[in-house]
Amino acid sequence: MNSLNKPNPVLLIHGIFDTIRKFDRMSRYLTNLGWDVYSLNLVPNYGILGLDKLAEQVVNYVDKIFPPNQPFDLIGFSMGGIVSRYYVQRLGGIERVERFITISSPHNGTLTGYALNLAAPTQMRPKSYFLENLNQDIALLEQINFTSIWTPYDAMILPARSSQVPVGKDIKIDVLIHAWMVSDEKVFKVIVEELKAAPKTKQIIPT
Repeated sequence: MNSLNKPNPVLLIHGIFDTIRKFDRMSRYLTNLGWDVYSLNLVPNYGILGLDKLAEQVVNYVDKIFPPNQPFDLIGFSMGGIVSRYYVQRLGGIERVERFITISSPHNGTLTGYALNLAAPTQMRPKSYFLENLNQDIALLEQINFTSIWTPYDAMILPARSSQVPVGKDIKIDVLIHAWMVSDEKVFKVIVEELKAAPKTKQIIPT
């Protein structure tokens, strides 16, 4: 909570082929419980632009919407979780984000990344240079409240256990379809609990 005892604003980052409409139900759910919810359309959304470039759009949006001293919480779905990780780990987001939740994100790659020979899918393939590099310093996420939510039935993230990482909290929820992870109330309830958790005290890391 900030000085006004109001929860942090929440920023939602969608996945490939999606738009902010993907989060309509989640946004309403969180808004009704008192959160200010924001989201942006990543453009283009069909994979031609690399995840690092999409993350720059997150930087620009954050700088435009939130005051410099405003902490916020970040939720990324599927590809949006990896875009968000790049923002947090590489573009200064670690200094702004207090709670970071990924939902069915391919932290260790997905075989569906071979379906399209475009920049973003290529970066999401297992053992891609992009993911291997990002995972080298994944311990950075220990500085904040990090949670990975996933389902063992995911047919988009292959294998589904690719969403598991050795840091933060790992929460498995039985949801039958990848897309339902952002509309299932079981997931919403977990998200609410994670957003209510007390944030970690930030450590100043010498540069």
